[in-house]
Amino acid sequence: MTTRQLESTPGAVGLYARAALPMIPGASKLPFVAGSAKTIPDVELVVPQVRIDQDKLAGYRTVCGFPDATTLPVTYPFALAVPLHMALMTAGDFPFPAIGLVHVRNRIVQHRPIDASESLSVAVRAGNLQPHPKGRTFELTTEFRVGDELVWEGLATIFRRGSPPTTPSTVEGASATSVGTSSEKDDAPDPIDAIEVDPTTPWTIGGDIGRRYAAVSGDINPIHLHPLSAKLLGFPRAIAHGMWTKAHALASIDGQLPDAFAVEVRFQRPVLLPAKAVFGNAQDQDGRISFALRDAAKGTPHLRGLVTPR
Repeated sequence: MTTRQLESTPGAVGLYARAALPMIPGASKLPFVAGSAKTIPDVELVVPQVRIDQDKLAGYRTVCGFPDATTLPVTYPFALAVPLHMALMTAGDFPFPAIGLVHVRNRIVQHRPIDASESLSVAVRAGNLQPHPKGRTFELTTEFRVGDELVWEGLATIFRRGSPPTTPSTVEGASATSVGTSSEKDDAPDPIDAIEVDPTTPWTIGGDIGRRYAAVSGDINPIHLHPLSAKLLGFPRAIAHGMWTKAHALASIDGQLPDAFAVEVRFQRPVLLPAKAVFGNAQDQDGRISFALRDAAKGTPHLRGLVTPR
């Protein structure tokens, strides 16, 4: 694996401008534009010192609903890593254009609470390219450390629609195993499939939540920002960020969360903005917390998740 060390996380605006280049006819053939490679590069991006902007952190808490605390919300490190994810996916040696990729699953392991004043380092990489009945999937792995201590890790499963390859494609050494989903290992049953929750708590989600979350997370994908930009990319209206729905769900049960836990969600139907939804959660005798979000009128599933103490 090749490790590339960066002095700081790159700016989001320039990365999303680069992400739009493959939409220009013929541009994907250029060597510096993503979309023409056949495999995922075996590259890790590392930022040895991540600076937390306290104002942005406060804004993130407000937008997602987390209470004030001295420790980071469990989903906040993912937001810190978004520019590095985009840097990987907009590089000329990446096989897919970033626009059009769909985040279908997300798993986070918090090994311990992270104090907002701690000095962090972050490493991200992509890998585990696999065939899918409707295209292909790959994984983005993120790890945060304090010194040599691994304090947070995440695994995002990303879907690319298209014709699946006739044989599986993989990248040696580039996929993470420590945070892999149970459903993807040894054909084990998917615990999310067993979730039985009856959502009853109403959520009223404003039409501006995509723009508000983008401002505090750095995820400025146009499908979230405005109905017109969303329509250009195939959506009838702007949609809420999947990671906002996960963050808001966890903020809703923040007082029940242990110090160390894994939380995995499956993103289902997108939340078209504005929206009315219902949320629910249930805790079993082993301390696991199941939760789900559905459309208030139609019952359409938006998200299902499971918190497992460690």
